[in-house]
Amino acid sequence: MKKRTKTLLTCLAVPLGVGAVSGFLTQGSMDAFEKLNQPPLAPPGWVFPVVWTGLFAMMGTASYLIARLPESEEKKKALTLYGIQLAVNFLWPVFFFNAGWYLFSFAWLLLLWYLVYLCTKAFYHLSEKAGYLMIPYLVWLTFAGYLNFAIFLLN
Repeated sequence: MKKRTKTLLTCLAVPLGVGAVSGFLTQGSMDAFEKLNQPPLAPPGWVFPVVWTGLFAMMGTASYLIARLPESEEKKKALTLYGIQLAVNFLWPVFFFNAGWYLFSFAWLLLLWYLVYLCTKAFYHLSEKAGYLMIPYLVWLTFAGYLNFAIFLLN
């Protein structure tokens, strides 16, 4: 297998794997989520895994565009930010769904949003396409923040 293909598959597998493990740890959470008092604009539970799968695929593609660049300090910083935000992302559903820590989860989501913003800027500086691929993630996190805070207030 060509090196570029291996790199692409790895870059896609990492975020999709993070999402799969996180989903496994919080399985059944959509049933509990749908029983909570919901704010206006709250989508049905089936929307979340569909959207997250697409977002993880776009993140993986963005990271591939960065990973294939020549080695540099900027690339190292960008990929480090990417890894940190993935770890923070992994923990959010555990805090929200498993622990029911809605206010803490909102604060965690603000941290995640900031890390993704920094990662997006770093990616964009190295590859405009990679930066653009991260924008839907920021938009979704903004919407998730609305949902998270509203659920904290309503429950």
